[in-house]
Amino acid sequence: MTSPSTKRLLKESTDLHKNPSPYFTASPTSDSNLHDWHFTLAGPPSPSPYAHGLYHGRITFPPAYPMRPPSFRFLTPSGRFEVNREICLSISGHHEETWQPAWGVRTALLAIRSEIMSGEAKGQVGGMESSGEIRREFARESTEWTCRECGKSNAAIMRELWDACRERGVEVDVEGHGSSQQDRAGQGWREWGEAPPPEDEAATAAATAAARATATSPELGHGGSPQAEPLQGGKTQGPTEEVDNLPSVVAAPASGLALSPGEGSETATRPQPRPAAAAAATAVSAPASNPWLDRAIMAIAFALIVMVLRRVSDVNDL
Repeated sequence: MTSPSTKRLLKESTDLHKNPSPYFTASPTSDSNLHDWHFTLAGPPSPSPYAHGLYHGRITFPPAYPMRPPSFRFLTPSGRFEVNREICLSISGHHEETWQPAWGVRTALLAIRSEIMSGEAKGQVGGMESSGEIRREFARESTEWTCRECGKSNAAIMRELWDACRERGVEVDVEGHGSSQQDRAGQGWREWGEAPPPEDEAATAAATAAARATATSPELGHGGSPQAEPLQGGKTQGPTEEVDNLPSVVAAPASGLALSPGEGSETATRPQPRPAAAAAATAVSAPASNPWLDRAIMAIAFALIVMVLRRVSDVNDL
């Protein structure tokens, strides 16, 4: 009997084949193992140092997918990620608490391409720091990089993809940036990548926001709480602007903290006032025109007086 995970992976593989994106391709390594995929994606457009680069990687799906997230690793040297090491993303197995089953391969690759490869490692697990020149050199060399398992270079894989895109009416220009009728549905995505189907736009934008939060937060990379930071370089790019305009519920994983660590510890260690002090503070701050509050204060004061008198009486009896 086919498992739910296998059904989901078959569905995603079929969707990527029937509705290809000119920016990435992904498929199982074999028909007998649907939980091991390889992907190839084109780098973001200029002025990114990854422009004109082609990057190959592996996706490993757990048996419980999509209830549990997949893991990602890059096999092509890029200067952004360590080679053949799992990278820490909020859309990967490193942070299961931020994963949503509605996300999938298309969503994850869009997020990786548009946001994570545009940021810096900043302590991210699996990330690395390099100069722009080194990353541009890796981008130039990446087109002829060949995967041993696939037996094809990145350029050959993407040429096949672009031919398939043209057959299905997806336009591809000389730099590999294309558009289709799906792309025109979301203006913020046209410059970066193929817009997802309408029913998946919210999930893709949410995954992109979560991925950007992870890529820009060293604390989250080491298992801490996410702290949103602006990307370096001044003006943000197309997908970032669209994500920022989404309802706050979408960006919740990236903006969940309201207090700094110092403020949180001060609140946790502050001693609680005793009932009498609380009553006095309430009496000072309460409006004088509230008869119910005045009666409550008088009742508390009377009870305190009775307790004191009883205590004095007990001492005298001794």
